[in-house]
Amino acid sequence: MFKTTLSVVSASMLLAFASLAPAYAAVDEDAAKALFKKNDCSKCHAVDKTKKGTSLKKIAADYKGKPDAQDKIIKSFTTAHKVKLQDGTEEDHKIIETKDPKELKNLADYILAQ
Repeated sequence: MFKTTLSVVSASMLLAFASLAPAYAAVDEDAAKALFKKNDCSKCHAVDKTKKGTSLKKIAADYKGKPDAQDKIIKSFTTAHKVKLQDGTEEDHKIIETKDPKELKNLADYILAQ
């Protein structure tokens, strides 16, 4: 009886800790990079340096630990909201050319994993 209870408790704890892992843990990096390139995101963004827009590492740092990070990043590249550029000017953010939720989530997770 004690061993069974201990096994159930151990398994429950393992599942609980596994659920704490970030949702962006399983990123298809090649697909994300292809979508990033196809949509000319690299025109303004780079992984580790600021260009016309914020670096992906900075974006990931800004959203770190926020439960709605994926949704906010997806909204950022699916709506033409105003963005302030490094030179102080503003322009509408380009809307990404896909409606596939899996592709959008994968790209957001790729950004968050930086």
